[in-house]
Amino acid sequence: MNNKKIWEEAEKIIPGGNGLLSKRPQRFLPDGWPIYYKKAKGIYIWDLSLKKYTDFSIMGVGTAILGYANDQVDKKAISAIKASINTTLNSKEEFLLAKEILKYDKFADQVKFAKAGGEAMAIATRIARTNTNKHKIVFCGYHGWHDWYISANLSDRKNLNNHLLQNLNPTGIPKILKNLMIPLKFNDYKSLKEIFLKDRNAGILVIEGARNDYLSKNFVKTLKQVQRKYNIIVIIDEITSGWRETMGGVYKKVGIKPDMVVYGKALGNGYPISAVVGKKNIMKKSNETFISSTAWTERIGFAAALETIKFLKRKNVSKLIQKRGMKIIKNWKILAQKNDLKLKTNNFYSSPSFQFDYASESEKLHTLFTELMLKRGYLATNYMFVTYSHSDREINKYLKNCDKVFTQIKESLFLKKNILKSRIRKMTY
Repeated sequence: MNNKKIWEEAEKIIPGGNGLLSKRPQRFLPDGWPIYYKKAKGIYIWDLSLKKYTDFSIMGVGTAILGYANDQVDKKAISAIKASINTTLNSKEEFLLAKEILKYDKFADQVKFAKAGGEAMAIATRIARTNTNKHKIVFCGYHGWHDWYISANLSDRKNLNNHLLQNLNPTGIPKILKNLMIPLKFNDYKSLKEIFLKDRNAGILVIEGARNDYLSKNFVKTLKQVQRKYNIIVIIDEITSGWRETMGGVYKKVGIKPDMVVYGKALGNGYPISAVVGKKNIMKKSNETFISSTAWTERIGFAAALETIKFLKRKNVSKLIQKRGMKIIKNWKILAQKNDLKLKTNNFYSSPSFQFDYASESEKLHTLFTELMLKRGYLATNYMFVTYSHSDREINKYLKNCDKVFTQIKESLFLKKNILKSRIRKMTY
């Protein structure tokens, strides 16, 4: 049974085909994406027929910061498995990981662990709400699937459209949660000030450390003013951005002083682990509300995260992947100019992205880029996560292939010839 047949069967017995929207083939190349893998190592993935691909796309949705199946991290995880992953007693690694993280988050005093980013954000917002009687949350960015976040779309179905995923349906979320969430556009510092001035029931601010770009100086300056004046609780969602450009969160680079920071994805290099890090006066309130789950104390995630952090520090990974991300963005621009293509790029270097600037044609061109790169042996789209395993040699090979693919796209555009074989990707929910 080939990939496509398996996926068709999977859609019948698994709602959506799988558990993660970001891995669905419709978001890459509906009629050609490999879908399933047999094994992976570094930046290479072999599909079920053992055809090899080089991954310059989402790298496990940003989890594999060191590359797939890192030997050192896997060795620690295997050792944890052999010693038993979950018992009646607690694993020492939970304590050790908390101490290790607090070395880098100097503002914080306590850590609470979970397994997934979405649930960690639910924990963070619950803890925040136990610390204030102002239960409205002002948010910017994407923060997961839980009710507290998706409830933003109860008052307006478009509230979340500018926060990564569009048209998210709030069906199943109690209408009593309506109007508890207030959306804020990225870097809109004027609205940030106005919201807290006008709505005295807004007591919590949740923002991403970075997504496509960094927070601006004006936004950070205003945030600090609002934080002092209204005594709000600031939560930085570093699930995507954390550990990629600093040891810890990007909040350090832009100068924010948070009350809580949330980590996930890269923290365990693919092993499930997430963390809520915060000030003691905030975190201690978690003992006054019920937050608990069996899987949160299993040993593998702690062991993997401890070794991942050691590797990140030892190899100065954040500096390396920023440098390589800058190289990719710089060369995308050069190749676009060479091929007379209109291209916009981001500036969050460890997670480079580009947009073909052709209005209604853009999604078609992004799909075509994926299709043409796939023919050359690459899993590639218009955004990616740079990892430790993306060597300069592989980046140079990738860019040479980008050049050839950009030329094909240019010819398709100017000759008005449709060479795309697949249906156009569907990025909406």
